[in-house]
Amino acid sequence: MVGAEAAQWRTFPQERTIAVVARTVTSVVRILETLPTVVRGDPRIAVVFAHDPTSAFHDGVRKLLEENDCRVLPVSRLAEIQPDLILSASENVPVEGASCPVLVLPHGVGFQKFVPTQRGPGVRVSGVVSDRLLEAGRAWLAISHPDQQRQLEEIHPATKGRTLLIGDPCFDDLRTSLHQASAFRRNLGVPAGKRLVVLSSTWGPESLLGSDPRLPSRLLARLPYDEYRVAAVLHPNIWAAHGSWQIRALLAPALDAGLLLMPTVHAWRAALVGADVVIGDHGSVTLYGAALGKPTLLGTFGATEVVAGTAVDRLGEVAPRLSTKAGLAEQVDEAIREQGPEQYTEVRRAAFADPGQAVSRLRTAIYRLLDLAEPGSPLPRPTLPVAKPQATTVRSWIVTTSMSTVEGRPEVTVWRHPAAVFDELAVADDRYVVHLACLDSEPDQRIAESASVVIGQEPAADEAEAQAWTARTLALLPGSRAAAIQLGWTGRHFIGLCDGRNVEVTGESKELDTGLAAALVYTVLRSQPLLLDGQFLLRIGPDHTHRLRLHLTPHNLPPPPLP
Repeated sequence: MVGAEAAQWRTFPQERTIAVVARTVTSVVRILETLPTVVRGDPRIAVVFAHDPTSAFHDGVRKLLEENDCRVLPVSRLAEIQPDLILSASENVPVEGASCPVLVLPHGVGFQKFVPTQRGPGVRVSGVVSDRLLEAGRAWLAISHPDQQRQLEEIHPATKGRTLLIGDPCFDDLRTSLHQASAFRRNLGVPAGKRLVVLSSTWGPESLLGSDPRLPSRLLARLPYDEYRVAAVLHPNIWAAHGSWQIRALLAPALDAGLLLMPTVHAWRAALVGADVVIGDHGSVTLYGAALGKPTLLGTFGATEVVAGTAVDRLGEVAPRLSTKAGLAEQVDEAIREQGPEQYTEVRRAAFADPGQAVSRLRTAIYRLLDLAEPGSPLPRPTLPVAKPQATTVRSWIVTTSMSTVEGRPEVTVWRHPAAVFDELAVADDRYVVHLACLDSEPDQRIAESASVVIGQEPAADEAEAQAWTARTLALLPGSRAAAIQLGWTGRHFIGLCDGRNVEVTGESKELDTGLAAALVYTVLRSQPLLLDGQFLLRIGPDHTHRLRLHLTPHNLPPPPLP
């Protein structure tokens, strides 16, 4: 309860009230990530969220507040709330309605971007409050590095004497959670041994997606499916401006190809910690990734939006660009291979002073502004929550294979690319075999009827069930040359051929994908059909090899010719 009449109804002995001005999802999330730790266990402080729907990016704010069980009042009731402190991560704090101090946290890294003014064609520096608040001596701007004080005073003299060196709580959380990278990757569905590529896009036409909306699809088309996973972190303003439906419609091919589209709240941090490489722009998430020591490529860089001399400006000077004229996979591999963890040390030092101190300093600042004694209890250092976004199951692939002999044993190398985004349906090279494969749950009938190999999504209980399934599948899809299904959870795979023969594939690993086993059989069938019974090496990428055994059940009919 808040306001003049609230005291008689309260249960807790609240002495001070913090009003959090909630204008955008980005700003609310930053408060939700930090304030609970700051006021943890203190019954003297009441917190109320003042909802301000006047932002162009207000969509989703009310829902976010309700999902987090926040006490919400309209911002028009600020005078009634009578707060002792206004806290916000948006610089557009209402001037009227209260006379208390205002503490503004950055909702990104520092004051590094020019954004459009609310009215008129001009631009302003993101994060700086109105002159009226500054001149009234009410506003305080939290900064993460001493250089930001000088920078602000040069471009906005009214900020002189109105900054507090806090640090960056978000960066501290990211650093603290680096040891959880493997857990984050598992929960994101990234199998062991595969690399996670994180795409990071700020908002606006100069952003990564604004300049190249099809980059996620093109990247998924070029990175082998069995070696990489791709996640996308979109600025909440993109979601607020365009809506979830529009974004998912735009990214539908990439989503069908397995793109992990990270939720707007909290989960992006787990993806960034787990990333093997970041492809981004001039937004804060890209800078966070580089500061964490992640190999980083700039897909674009909005130079007209970047404030000169900032940490992100330095990132733009040293980070390599992603070229559209060179192979995407080769550039990603090179970044991972060549960029060490200290690649962006100077960028990190320019952005974050005294890492690890931000929440402690923020608590001290808030209690001083509230004129309350700060609790003596130490602050906890929680790690990030584990995120598990819903990912679309990839159901069809263009499979490219080659067959060779290594140390006297036949070896088949496999590259699979999601068919939803892959536009190279043939390879003009006799060294390769190319075919279309799909799951039996593929919803696109055009693909199902064109696939050379059909794969059962659920395993068969035994050989009899497997044989019945393959025969039925091949009868329903007469254009297919093989149908493959896993036998229980034993690591055995059953492949029925269109001529009635069957091949059983066994290996040392129970984790082998049935689609890879089927790719091996299909390649041998196309290249060396007389070798369908024997031992083989199956290579996926540069580092993973499986030793497999093919056992053929023959029959009396000769196989039909393959196209």
